[in-house]
Amino acid sequence: MTSDITASDYTVDTPRGPAGIRVTDPAGPPRALLVLGHGAGGGVEAPDLTRVHDAAVGAGVRVALVTQPYRMAGRRAPAPAGHLDEAWIAAVGPLAAPGVPLICGGRSSGARVACRTAAELGAVGVLALAFPLHPPGRPERSRAEELPADIPTLVVNGDRDPFGVPEPGGAVQVVVRPGATHDLRKDLAGTADAVLAWLRRHHWAD
Repeated sequence: MTSDITASDYTVDTPRGPAGIRVTDPAGPPRALLVLGHGAGGGVEAPDLTRVHDAAVGAGVRVALVTQPYRMAGRRAPAPAGHLDEAWIAAVGPLAAPGVPLICGGRSSGARVACRTAAELGAVGVLALAFPLHPPGRPERSRAEELPADIPTLVVNGDRDPFGVPEPGGAVQVVVRPGATHDLRKDLAGTADAVLAWLRRHHWAD
């Protein structure tokens, strides 16, 4: 990062306890705000989130990383979906700024939260990394209905992901990463490039 890029860390109270926020501003005026949430047992330092964060900031996007209250409290087992959504909405809502398009995103569980709450938060787009379409080995338990029907959404999944790969359709675009599993560690640069291409196509990044 260049010296013109600034970052700040703080906590915000939510109905489910304090959430952690890390906001990184690009060198110039932000083209958009991308908010990213973590997976169920992981954190915002996941390799795919880190690579997308760095690429987006370099392309003029303000990026906020949100740590859910249960992780701030040191727990690895995720809270119920309703609690995750409630905390996310409370944490993300105050980040919005007039004239700065909001894109909600995350990986795995965080992608599901972003999808479920995007409309309520007024997001113009959704970024879903490693969207867990179904539990491993249980394709009949599809979560495809969580994907937004009318908000531009980019899903980036590996073709070897045991949680499955959603089908594209409507506002949902799907990029399948060859040889990648659920952690999307293979060819992180390619994943970041796919995200930047999508952001640029919607004029949300330089």
